[in-house]
Amino acid sequence: MKRAYGFTIPQTLEEVCDPQRVALLVYDMQVGILSQIKNADELTRQVLKVLTAARNAGVRVFFSRHLSLPKELMGMFQFRMAMAWQRTDSPDQVNPWFLRDSPGFQIVTELSPLPSEGVFDKLTMSAFEGTWLDFALRDCGMNAFIIVGVATEIGIDPTARHGADLGYIPVLVTDACGAGNEDAAKRSIESLKFTGDVLLTDTERICQVLRK
Repeated sequence: MKRAYGFTIPQTLEEVCDPQRVALLVYDMQVGILSQIKNADELTRQVLKVLTAARNAGVRVFFSRHLSLPKELMGMFQFRMAMAWQRTDSPDQVNPWFLRDSPGFQIVTELSPLPSEGVFDKLTMSAFEGTWLDFALRDCGMNAFIIVGVATEIGIDPTARHGADLGYIPVLVTDACGAGNEDAAKRSIESLKFTGDVLLTDTERICQVLRK
């Protein structure tokens, strides 16, 4: 651990993943999202491994859920994004996929949050935009977060970058992060690796570190 001006600078995965200073973010592991990717069952197993290791280590855990508003409350950007995702040029044909009470909105049962874990809803791709996540992490003295879930190229990438801009150290578990488009996900990983803001690891390694 390096030191400068009275504070420490963690560098290794072991130093960053101190259970008292790191949180786990399980990103959008929802029924309706996992139904759109090829390896949903395998991804869920990988995420569960990391989640179990984090729970056993006493790491604070947060779950995000992507939310759709009713069409009456959707604005310009929400319609535009929904039209792009649903490949339609008509707002009348937009179908809000993730309404609060819909089956697709729910987190998959294998990963059901515990009463001691946080669950928050978002309209944005970054889990920090318009949510209480940043406040909760800072209030608990966190300086890093581990991120797993789906999808790498759509929401995990911007969440990692936003978190780094807020002063956190993001730890991305590559084989516990799913993708809708594998090529786009690879480009995201390569870009994150190039910028150096994010620590990249895999399920076996992060579980090994958390078990210590």
